[in-house]
Amino acid sequence: MISAWLAGLCLWLAAGWMPVAAQDKPLGEEQQRKYDYYYLEAIRQKGLRKYDAAFDLLQHCLAINPQAASALYELAQYYIYLKQDDKAVQALEKAVAYDPDNFWYAQGLANLYQKGGETEKATALLEDMAVRFDDKLDPLYNLLDLYNRSEEYDKVIGILNKLEQRMGKSEQLTMEKFRIYLQKKDTKRAFREIESLVEEYPMDTRYQVVLGDAYLQNGKKKEAYNLYQKVLKQEPDNPMALYSMATYYQETGQEERYRQQLDTLLLNRKVASDTKLLVMRQLIVENERAEGDSTRIIGLFDRILQENPDDAQLPLLYVQYLYSKNMEQRALPVLRQVLDIDPTNTAARMTLLGEAVKKEDYREVTRLCEGGVVANPDRPEFYFYLAIAYNQDGRNDDVISTCRKALELARKDTKKEVVSDFFTIMGDAYYAEKRSQEAYAAYDSALVYHPDNIPALNNYAYYLSLERRDLDRAEEMSYKTIKAEPKNATYLDTYAWILFEKGNYDEARIYIDDALLSDEEKSGGIVEHAGDIYYMTGDVDKAVECWKKARSMGIRTGVLDRKIEERKYIPYENKEDGEKVTEDADKSDEP
Repeated sequence: MISAWLAGLCLWLAAGWMPVAAQDKPLGEEQQRKYDYYYLEAIRQKGLRKYDAAFDLLQHCLAINPQAASALYELAQYYIYLKQDDKAVQALEKAVAYDPDNFWYAQGLANLYQKGGETEKATALLEDMAVRFDDKLDPLYNLLDLYNRSEEYDKVIGILNKLEQRMGKSEQLTMEKFRIYLQKKDTKRAFREIESLVEEYPMDTRYQVVLGDAYLQNGKKKEAYNLYQKVLKQEPDNPMALYSMATYYQETGQEERYRQQLDTLLLNRKVASDTKLLVMRQLIVENERAEGDSTRIIGLFDRILQENPDDAQLPLLYVQYLYSKNMEQRALPVLRQVLDIDPTNTAARMTLLGEAVKKEDYREVTRLCEGGVVANPDRPEFYFYLAIAYNQDGRNDDVISTCRKALELARKDTKKEVVSDFFTIMGDAYYAEKRSQEAYAAYDSALVYHPDNIPALNNYAYYLSLERRDLDRAEEMSYKTIKAEPKNATYLDTYAWILFEKGNYDEARIYIDDALLSDEEKSGGIVEHAGDIYYMTGDVDKAVECWKKARSMGIRTGVLDRKIEERKYIPYENKEDGEKVTEDADKSDEP
């Protein structure tokens, strides 16, 4: 029995099966019935991927009829998979001998011959197949490849002629014959081939341009020029002829006319965008090779876009070119043009969004993201930045609705961290609207999806401390943030303030000192907290100094004024007053 690892045979082996061949050796009725039963059972077992059983059944088929081409063919497929090509060849040779009229057996054997480098055997078999199966094109194409490799050009021409008889004259076959005749240095017949194509399709000017190109590539420049001019006289906007005419000028050293011709092509509204893209790419490559100035390329792009303002493809190439030249700012208006033409162009929108975020231009962020959620409603980044932009503008209701919409659209494959961030932003907005219970519920959800969401932990902890509630939990959450970012002034301040509210003044001072020593810019709220902590640790002068500095940084409350005047700590009476202290502190460290 064949080894058990045959169970791993690939799926293609299980696909399709050959019917019992009509040319299998005739058997008695009883033997034929047995053969058919075992053969069909082998095919069924193969379909069930029970390859061991199928292999054994095929061997049994051959015991009944050693000349059964159908069983030999199936066995050959197993040998091929097992990389036992010699056995596969032997099996297929027998299958072809016993059933010479089966195309697939012969095709399989020809492929194996070619795979094994037995070119002579493959060629002989394919030549026989080309005669025997004259309705099939595959043997002819295979022969074409073999004859080309062996440089038997007369035979290549013969095959091409047969293909042309069956399929009719075509540009592909004609150009191949043209190439072969040139290889044979028979230029007369080479050009005659393309001329015959022009005669066959006199109304198709494309073939006249093809002939002109063939003339130009082989030194017949005058003939090429005449053909291009003839086509352009008939069709002044013919893109192939315009481009070929430019090539003619370049080949003949007429650089100024070459440039003018390209301008004519590129600024012609009737020329397809794909053609212009091809030409511009070529010009960019030529300019780079010559280490030329980018001014001409940029000027051409500007003129093309002015002439074709509705083209969405060329601006993208222009943007790529500008970025390659480190001219990102010049690319921005081009990207806006792309987006005006095609609002669904995510690449353009994301690039513009990145620039707006970098500049902290939240009006532009809002504009881009409001369009983004309409054009690409499945992209969470547009909702994310839109929510942040609304938050910067104080539009808390819009922040909440945007986050809700994003969470409704969140798919199973959306990262948990992304979902957590939306809950965090929503929690900040709820708290800003003095809806603390809904804020805490949002933070809880954020931490369910991502327990280490640092901004959520910090904001949740700080707001709990303002309400002087659940301080143990607040301390635990805040401690995670300073472990994660030990030099973050905002997180250090939160932790220090929670310790302050719990009465751990000396420990609070350690962390507020770290906050003040941080390289990050400090807010007035942090400085006022430092004053409160210094006072409670007995350093009144330093406390007053901090309170005065906090006032100079924009903190304006009656409580702060009294602290400075009376030189003592005075607590804020309620949460709302406490929030005033941190109006410029930005405790809501957005994710």
